[in-house]
Amino acid sequence: MLDLTPSQKGAVAETEIATAAIRMNLLVLRPVAEGGRYDLAIDIGEKILRVQCKWASRNGDVLTINCETSRHTPNGYLRTRYSASEVDAIAAYSPDSDRCYVIPIEEAEHMSTISLRLAPTRNNQALRIRWAREYEFETSLRRRWLQAADDLPITRPAELRAIR
Repeated sequence: MLDLTPSQKGAVAETEIATAAIRMNLLVLRPVAEGGRYDLAIDIGEKILRVQCKWASRNGDVLTINCETSRHTPNGYLRTRYSASEVDAIAAYSPDSDRCYVIPIEEAEHMSTISLRLAPTRNNQALRIRWAREYEFETSLRRRWLQAADDLPITRPAELRAIR
């Protein structure tokens, strides 16, 4: 992919994550104003997930997701991390795998980065590894928030066409 600015990477990640949710027939909501702690809200039926969208960079067999945000203040840069009171999940798009991933905030809360492994380690370590396949968008949403297919919201593409 071309060299993108951080803002462009964020826009691409948000778009890809929203598209992944829409492909699952989920309703995607966007805040009207910028500056909130989440980028998207995804209606999964009985709950609306607050989702912070990130770009995942690949280094070898590992995807790295930066879970910090930084803003300039009169006293210099202020770095903060996300908590469960602000977001329900961190979702990331990796242009290298062309996939989206969802990490429940309980697994990422107060962390500066999250690593997802795409292939086995060279020393065959298997404990304490976050395998990327377990966090792929649909897999992770269904395991964590949508235990049964019946849990999906009732809005379907045919109904959306009828609304137009």
